[in-house]
Amino acid sequence: MHRVLSSLLLGSAIAFQAAASADGSFAVSSTAFKDGGTIAMDQVFNSFGCTGANHSPELSWTGAPAGTKSFAVTIYDPDAPTGSGFWHWTVFNIPANVTHLAADAGNDKGAGLPAGAVQGRTDFGFSHFGGPCPPVGDAPHHYHVTVYALKTDKLDLDANSSGALVGFYIHMNTLGKASITGMFGRTK
Repeated sequence: MHRVLSSLLLGSAIAFQAAASADGSFAVSSTAFKDGGTIAMDQVFNSFGCTGANHSPELSWTGAPAGTKSFAVTIYDPDAPTGSGFWHWTVFNIPANVTHLAADAGNDKGAGLPAGAVQGRTDFGFSHFGGPCPPVGDAPHHYHVTVYALKTDKLDLDANSSGALVGFYIHMNTLGKASITGMFGRTK
């Protein structure tokens, strides 16, 4: 009995490791910063006392789950002193055959985005990328960049959709997600 139980537990552990490995194959990376690294001035906002270039970061992803019909990307700061965090970028309806967004694809023209992709409204109040610009003196904020693999080819939303609304629709249709986090803080 003990030998059978040990075999079952070992088999379960191996199956769990295989499942964890399969789930861990969806990954996102950026040439703009490494996971846990500092976000460059090229991505920092250019207003509210910040003097960055406000370019969305280059992003690439691999290993999307089977059945992916589209992607969405969000950049969210949970450390913003708002009580609800801060949405810096949402872009959705990215075709399933796209696995890369060039630097500055999220500009106000959206010319670097694939056909059909839509940028939602940020907490800055516009529908394109808005870079980090935390309050002076705050500890560095965490900027979560997440690529979502979705089970639908289109979210029925438009450029006026808030980050929270886009997030709701994303979470209702997520097959998998991959994230990296960039850090940024200001001393003056």
